[in-house]
Order: sequence, then structure tokens, then C-alpha cells
Amino acid sequence: MRRRVLAVFVAALLVGCTKEAPEAADGYALFSSSAREQQRSRPAAAVALANTQPPASPLPDVPTNMIIRTATASVEVDSLQPAIVQVRLLATRLGGYVAGSGIETGKDQLRQANIELKIPAARFDEALSGLTPIGKLESVNVDAQDVGEEFVDVTARMDNARRLERRLIDLLATRTGKLKDVLDVERELARVREEIDRNEGRIRYLKAHTAMSTLRVNVHEPLPVVGTAGKSVMGEAFTQSWRNFVVLVSLGVQSLGVVLPLGLIAGGVWFLMRRRRTLTARIDGSGV
Repeated sequence: MRRRVLAVFVAALLVGCTKEAPEAADGYALFSSSAREQQRSRPAAAVALANTQPPASPLPDVPTNMIIRTATASVEVDSLQPAIVQVRLLATRLGGYVAGSGIETGKDQLRQANIELKIPAARFDEALSGLTPIGKLESVNVDAQDVGEEFVDVTARMDNARRLERRLIDLLATRTGKLKDVLDVERELARVREEIDRNEGRIRYLKAHTAMSTLRVNVHEPLPVVGTAGKSVMGEAFTQSWRNFVVLVSLGVQSLGVVLPLGLIAGGVWFLMRRRRTLTARIDGSGV
């Protein structure tokens, strides 16, 4: 008897649980449907604004070596031509190249050469050290310009301009209004593209000048002790002595224009004085 009562009680519990489960499922379904209705009831403008908001672009990585280095050096060498070859070989050995050169070996000029080298920035100090074996290093001046902040600023402005360009292109593709409005959008698009080109050119310039440093080297032979550069010392001395002799002769010839008239006048006066004395002596002798 007791077993029957227990079985009936367990069966009643099972029936109650099966009734509560659908009710819970129905409650969850009602909650989900209400959430969907609230989502649908959001203003269409807010949804459109959320969809048109551009994703925030991450800041560009700040370069660690955005420094433009420019150096000028002066080297005194015994012979000009071998020194020029050594400077060119130095640039090639360090992975650089010769950007420009000029040589002065004319008459009455100091024998010298000006060479501009482009050296990888990572080997810039090595290039300065490589000038010492070429000759006597007289002077070195290094100028460093940090352009990292400018690079980040230009990159950010270019990214903003690119996003604006995409928006203008989309607007132009879907524009169905007046012709004036379309032309206004096209002019704005042209301005934005010009700004993008300008920023891209500046970025290329900064990257190129930070990747390759500039080294301007002046190589020259020593100044002669006497005379002019490029001439023999003894030959210059003999030439100068001959010039002095010619100048002395020319001064003597020029002085004749003054000495000769004065000599004639002095000779005439002397002749007259002597003539007078002779006449006076004769008169005195005849009177006696």
C-alpha cells in the first residue's frame, strides 16, 4: 500500500516539472522577442550614424631613427688624384654612392676636389672614421635634424585625407542632385587628392633623407711655401726677379722725361755763368 502511494507521489512530481519547463521556455522566448522588438524600434538615424562612423585608425608607429644627418669635412692630402679614388672607394665599401663631384686644377688655383657622398645612416660614423687614413683631417662639421614628429604628423594627415577621399568617392557615386553640387564634390575630391600627393611626396623625402646621410668632403693639396699653387717655387722666384728688373728699367726710362729737361736747364745756366766769368776776367785784364 505504501509503495503505491510513493509511486503516485513521484509521478505527480514528474508531471509538475514537465509543466513548469515549457513555461520557462515560453518566458525566455518572450524575453528574446521583446529584445528584438526594442532593437528594431531604435531610430534609423542612429543606426545609420553608427554604420557610417569610420573606425578609429591606430596611430602610426613612431620611427626610432628619423634623423637627417649632414656633414662637411676637409682633408689635406699629398696627391689629389689618389685621394679622390680613395674617397670614392670609401663610399662604395659602405654601401653608398657619389652624388656629385667637382675638381679644380686650373692655372693659379689650389688643386682641390669637392665630393658629395650618400652614406647609409647606420654607417655614417664609420664613414667619418674612414676619412682619417686618406689624409690629414682638418675639420668635420655634423648637422643632425630630428624629423620624427613631422613624419608622424604628415602620415596622420595623409590617412585622414585618404578617408575623406573614400567618402567623397562614395558620395559622388550616389549623388543624384543638381549639377552644381556634383561639381562641388569633384572640386573637393581634386583638392583632397592634391593634398594626398603632397603628403606622399613629403613622406618619401623624409624616408630617403633619413635612410641615406650626406657627407661633403673637400680634398686639397697643401699650399706651396712660396709662389702660387700649381707652379714651381724656383721658377716663380726667377720670374719675380725678372719682373723686378723690368720694372726698374721702366722706371729709369720714365725718369728721363724729368731728368733730361732739368739737365739741359742746369747745363745752360752753368754755361752762361761760365761765359760771364770769362768776359768779366777779360774786361778786368784790359783795364789793367
